[in-house]
Amino acid sequence: MDAQGRGRADDIDPADQWVLNPHTGDYELRLDASAGQSPVPGPRRSRPRPERPKPESTGTARKQAPPRQRSSSAERPVPGQRGRRAQEAKAPAGRRLAKKKPKKRKALVWTGGVMAFLLVGVSLGGYLYYRHLNGNITTYDVGTGSKDVIKDGPINILIIGTDKRTGAGNEGYGDKGSVGHADTNILLHVSKDRTNATALSIPRDLMTDIPDCPTKQPDGSTKVIPGTTGVRFNTSLGQDGRDPGCTMRTVSELTGLKVDHFMMADFNAVKTLTTAVDGVEVCLAKDVDDPDSHLKLSAGEHTLQGEQALAFVRTRHSFGNEGDLDRIKVQQQFLASLMRKMKSSGTLTSPTKVLGLAEAATKALTVDSGIGSITKLQSLAMELKDVDPKNITFTTLPVDDNPAETVRATVVVKESQAEPLFAMMRDDISLTEVKKKAAAKESAKLKGPKADPADVRVSVYNGSGVQGAAQTTLTWLQNTEGVLKSSQLGNADKDLAKTTLEYAPNQADQARRLAEIMGLSAAALKEGTEDAGEMDPMTLTLGADFKGAGIPLTAPTKAPELIQRVEADKAVCAK
Repeated sequence: MDAQGRGRADDIDPADQWVLNPHTGDYELRLDASAGQSPVPGPRRSRPRPERPKPESTGTARKQAPPRQRSSSAERPVPGQRGRRAQEAKAPAGRRLAKKKPKKRKALVWTGGVMAFLLVGVSLGGYLYYRHLNGNITTYDVGTGSKDVIKDGPINILIIGTDKRTGAGNEGYGDKGSVGHADTNILLHVSKDRTNATALSIPRDLMTDIPDCPTKQPDGSTKVIPGTTGVRFNTSLGQDGRDPGCTMRTVSELTGLKVDHFMMADFNAVKTLTTAVDGVEVCLAKDVDDPDSHLKLSAGEHTLQGEQALAFVRTRHSFGNEGDLDRIKVQQQFLASLMRKMKSSGTLTSPTKVLGLAEAATKALTVDSGIGSITKLQSLAMELKDVDPKNITFTTLPVDDNPAETVRATVVVKESQAEPLFAMMRDDISLTEVKKKAAAKESAKLKGPKADPADVRVSVYNGSGVQGAAQTTLTWLQNTEGVLKSSQLGNADKDLAKTTLEYAPNQADQARRLAEIMGLSAAALKEGTEDAGEMDPMTLTLGADFKGAGIPLTAPTKAPELIQRVEADKAVCAK
C-alpha cells in the first residue's frame, strides 16, 4: 500500500506524501505514518450535508498511533482529504451526488532557485527534516562580509571550488597533498533590483597580493596570517592556515567590491548535485579522449552526472589551448547548464528531486555564518530567484601572460580592461541589456538646472583610506574648478566603499553641478528630505572608489569589447 493506502505500493506519488498543517500554514512531509503530525482537515463542501446518526466506530477515525507501534496498512488511519470515496458510498438512496471536477494533482513548486550556482532554496515542511538539513551545513566564522542576507542593495557572493581530494573516487584529481586551495573562483554580483547578475571568474594562477588575514582558531582566539605579495591567487586559501575569509579579503582588494558571503564546495559537490538533478546537458564541438581525467566523449550532446561530470569540469587537456583559462570557459558553460536544469519546471516541480537537491546541496557546501542556516539560505535564495538566466553573464577577469616568466605558467591583471569591468560591477551596471525603471528614476537626479561653480557650497570628508585625499580634492576644486565655497573637514567617521554626495532638496542644482565636476554617478547622490539653510553646505565623502582629484568616478555603461563573456541562457559547445 502507498502512503494513502490506495493499493499502489510500486507507484508512490511523492506529492501525496506532503500534507497541509492547518496550524502553521506549511506543508509537512509525511515520512512515517506514526509520526505525530497534525490531522489534516477534510475538503470543504459546497453545501451542508444532512446529519445522520454517527456509527459507534469508524475506520477513518484520526487517532495517534501508540509509540513504537506500527499499524498494518489496513488499519492505518487515512487523512481526511482522502476519505471522499467512503463518504460518497454512504450517500442516502435516491440522492444524486453533484459531480466534482477532477482536481489536477499539483506538485509543490519551490521558488528558491539555486545557491548562487550550487544553491537550492527550498520551502520545506516538517520540523525534523528542517533540523536535519540544518545539521548538514558546515559554516565558518570568517570575521568579514555581511552578518545577514542583504535585502536592499547589491549582493556579492564568492563561489570557491577547492582541489581538496576527500571523498571516494577523488584520488585521481588535484594535488594529492593539498589541504584545499582556491582552485575555481567565481564572484557573483547580483544587482540591487535583482534583475541581473555578473559572474566573474578569477584564474587560480593569477599573480596578486594577499592581505593580512585574521582567522578564528579552534580555541576561539584570533590569529593574523601575514599577507604576501606577488603570489598565486589560489594560495589565498589553505596556504599557511588561511581560511575562506582570506580569499574574500583578497577578492575585495583586487576588485574594490565588498564580498558579502562565500560558498565553498569540493569535488564531491559536482558529483552529488549533478546526480541529484539526473544529469547536466553539455555539448562538445569535437571528440574528447583525455587519459588524465579519464574523460572520453564523442562530439555532440551528452548528459553527464557523477564521476563523468567531475571529469568534464576538471579536464585541462581537452579544449582550447589546454590551459586553465580555457578550462574556466568550459566550467562556466557547465554551470550555466546546471542552473538551467535546476530552474527547469521538471526539477522544481518534483518533490523527489527537490528533496534530493536540498540533501545534496546542504551536505556539499560550506558557507559563512551569515548564511549558515536553512532559514538564511532560503532568504538568500528568495533574493536570487527572480534573476532571469538570460541576464546572468559569465565573464573572466581580463589577464595577460606574466611578463616576468619565460615559461608561461601564471597571469597578471590586464588593467586597461579589468578596471572598467570592476567599475561597472561597483556601480551595479549590468553586462546585459536590462530595462530598469529604477535606474531611469536614479538618472533623473542628474537632469535639470545646474548652479554656477562659485555658488556650490560643500564640505569634503575623507573616507577613502588614502591619506590627504580630502585636501588634494579641495585644492583641485578651488583652484581648477572654481568651487570657492568649499572646505575639507578631515576624515569621515568611517571609510566608505563608494563616494557619496549628501544634499537637501533645495540644493539639487548645486548637487548636479558638483556631480558633473567630480564625475559622480546618479547612485552617488543622496537627497535628503528637508531643505537646508542658506549657509549650509552639502557633504561630499570620498570613498574607496576615489582614484584622485580630476579622475571621473562614473563607471562605463558598456563592458570592454574584447572581454570574454557568455550569457547563462545560451548553450555553447565546448571547443
